[in-house]
Order: sequence, then structure tokens, then C-alpha cells
Amino acid sequence: MQRTRIGRFARGLAAAEKGSALAELAIVLPMLCLLLVGLIEVGRFGYYSILVGNAARAGVQYGAQNVDTARDRAGMQSSALNDGQNVPGLTAQPSYSCTCADGTAADCLQAAPCPNSHRIVYVQVAATGAFPSLLNYPGLPASLRSVTVSATATMRVSP
Repeated sequence: MQRTRIGRFARGLAAAEKGSALAELAIVLPMLCLLLVGLIEVGRFGYYSILVGNAARAGVQYGAQNVDTARDRAGMQSSALNDGQNVPGLTAQPSYSCTCADGTAADCLQAAPCPNSHRIVYVQVAATGAFPSLLNYPGLPASLRSVTVSATATMRVSP
């Protein structure tokens, strides 16, 4: 007799909690989906920032070959844009600068700008691209749907 009362009590408890797991899942599942989409967006942002950095580095590597390629801004820009073809709205701004080995400023156009040391030439490419959001989130302003990603690379030119 004791066993039947305990058995009925246990069955009653089990029947009362039958739909609780489904209710908990219905509450937690949207939050987990939102978390998953956020993680995917962060990963995509990292991927696009790597692509923009690689494009800037490709432009700098072209310009750092010698003094002639350091002056070829169109070549550096073309190299950067070719490397970053998958980045929407990619732009590249190449430049070069000169300093003397003793730390003083130097003019790149003069034949011998450093009387006490030799000239060091640097090339720099600043690349900027757009990171498009995967989804259009309701309530998110239009300015945040596409975020600007930028990277700058600088390298010394081989003599």
C-alpha cells in the first residue's frame, strides 16, 4: 500500500513537469540564436580587418622593392586593390617619406639631402574598406549597418 502511494505521487510530479523543459527551451533558444549571430558577425569583422591589412601590406611590399617603385604610387595602389578584391569599397592611399639616418628630416626630391649621413626612404599605404553587416537588424541605425575598416602598413625601402 505504501508503494502505490509513492508511485502515484511520483507519477503526479512527472506529469506536472512534463512541459517545463519545452517552456525553458522556448525562452532560452532566441537568446542562444542571437548570441550565435553576434559571434558570426564578430568573426566576419575580424576576417574583413585581416583582408584590409593584407591589402595595405601588399601595396607596401610593392613599393619597398627599390627607390623607383617607392615613387610609383599608382603601382602601390593597384597592388593593394588587387590583393583586396573581396573587400567592398576598398581604397588605398600610398605615400612615401624620407629621413636621414641620424634622425633629421630629409627632402626626398633632393639629390643629397643628408650631409652627415645617408637617406632612408619609407613607403606607407593606408587602406580603407567597408564591413557590411550580414543582417539588417531592426532598430539599428543605417550608419552602423556598414562599418569602416582601416589599416596602415609602413615599410623601409631597400636601397
